[in-house]
Amino acid sequence: MLEKMDDFFTARVEGYDEHMRSNIEGASAFYKYTAELLPESDGVKVLDLGCGTGLELEEYFKVNPSAAVTGIDLTEAMLNALKNKYPDKDLTLICGSYFEEPFGENVYDAAVSVESLHHFKREKKLGLYRKLHEALKGGGYFVLTDYFAESEDLEVEYFHNLEEIKREEGLAEDEFYHYDTPLTVEHEAEVLKEAGFSKVEIMNRWESTCTILARK
Repeated sequence: MLEKMDDFFTARVEGYDEHMRSNIEGASAFYKYTAELLPESDGVKVLDLGCGTGLELEEYFKVNPSAAVTGIDLTEAMLNALKNKYPDKDLTLICGSYFEEPFGENVYDAAVSVESLHHFKREKKLGLYRKLHEALKGGGYFVLTDYFAESEDLEVEYFHNLEEIKREEGLAEDEFYHYDTPLTVEHEAEVLKEAGFSKVEIMNRWESTCTILARK
């Protein structure tokens, strides 16, 4: 049975950090690498999509302890864990869907997302990335570190399997369920370019996880 996204992560918040560090190939390197791509200037504003318990922020606050971070996540339990980690940091935490929450225009110096966006269709991502593009200041950029499909055939298979499971279980189309449906990294880059980002680069790889840097 598929679990709703927020239920899945609420049930796993205890031990989540250790699971991610120990069981995701390259995690010991890619959280640090991602953080080091984010701005180091005092007073910068950063948007974190799917911030969870803030594993990337653990590394980022070492680089820039004064950064003002807005984190959006579906799971209240994850946000509470993050809040308890950093009571002294400039954190604004929003429990909700980053597809639905307003970001504003020309607000953020940078945005980041780590291991969150591999659950959604291209069409959903396109709308999100257009909204994100508007929310970044001139010269702003988005750092995406995520899990990607190793081939176009696998990408198609993931989405096909999810639709089959939803039909079998009679699940609603408009609900988010925890099931991995990653695009290929090339297709992800195409969506970012279509959303308006002027330069999109694949910066690094760890098995199926890649870091993409998309500049406004």
